[in-house]
Amino acid sequence: MEEEESEKSPQLVRVLEALKEATHDIQRHHSSDSPAIKALLELHSILSSSDPYLSALSDHLIRLKTLVHSLNHSNGLLSFLTRPLSTLSLSRLASQIESEIQSWIDRETLHTLSSSLRNPNNNHEFVSLLTQSIYRVSQGFNRELQDLVLKLKLFSSLESVLFDDKCSIPVREQAGLAVSALIRFNKDVFVGQVLMGPTVRALVSMGSVLSLEVLCSLIRSIRSPLVDEIESNGEIPNIIAMLNSEDLELRVVALGCALEIGYFGRKEAVEAMMKEGLVEKLVELQRSEKGGDLIEIGREKVSGVLERKPFASCVARFAVQLEVGEGLRQREKRAFKPEILIRVRDASVSEAEAATIAAEVLWGSSP
Repeated sequence: MEEEESEKSPQLVRVLEALKEATHDIQRHHSSDSPAIKALLELHSILSSSDPYLSALSDHLIRLKTLVHSLNHSNGLLSFLTRPLSTLSLSRLASQIESEIQSWIDRETLHTLSSSLRNPNNNHEFVSLLTQSIYRVSQGFNRELQDLVLKLKLFSSLESVLFDDKCSIPVREQAGLAVSALIRFNKDVFVGQVLMGPTVRALVSMGSVLSLEVLCSLIRSIRSPLVDEIESNGEIPNIIAMLNSEDLELRVVALGCALEIGYFGRKEAVEAMMKEGLVEKLVELQRSEKGGDLIEIGREKVSGVLERKPFASCVARFAVQLEVGEGLRQREKRAFKPEILIRVRDASVSEAEAATIAAEVLWGSSP
């Protein structure tokens, strides 16, 4: 029975999306005699009168029927004078109907997703459901939508999929994106679940480009508390180790993650990165063909250079993150700069290399 319902739901959602588009047509053209109007009036005839979730929609459609009849059968001067007001009422009513249809779509989509999360399959349909849900919550806060997410315990289900190594990497990555979208949707409600759950550990253990991008997004959203969690879970060595990956894109994202940790991290997190030889690794990356220095480049040209050479001036960029970031106290910032310079000197292969990097660190570079 549950399988039959899950099969019917996508078909129903497609129909509802078409009806929602019909409300857009009414709002654009204010027509009281159009296929869009007829489609909405037909909807009322098939609504379940016993479904409390559809009562508001049913009431709006009854009002629509009355208003359309009035517009289509009224004549004379009074009709001419009141018609602009009536067409405005038609547009507003269409907007209300659109809102109710969207709520119906949300219920169908999230209920189907909830069922699928209990038995996730590594298939296109499941990923499509996650993508739809991510798009929906990315449109902005909605109280009814949040209540539905909480009622269905979707956040916990997403974390379970994220941590389930029997699921494929693409499915787990989409679950991570959904978690990140919910944090942006309402950080106050969902951030505690990230800090107490397995999200951080799962994202790092996946070790993919997208999983690290999700982690970076979460760091930017949650800031220092999430970096504290990363550090206390002992995940910093695993993140720094990704700078040794054969995959260039993964190395670039790992660098971005290290820079985010540098900006938001407290002393313990920065010390953990130093202990793992981050500065020495950055010197090596800056020396590579995808590295170089930005000291001679104008600020307006930096972004273009970094697209071609993502490791250019990465030591100074890290130092700048510590300097302008919000995780360290002022005296801690002052203490880390000499340590960075010492490590640069020890890791450099020549005096010229050490001098160039030290100059960038001392004078600053675009982060």
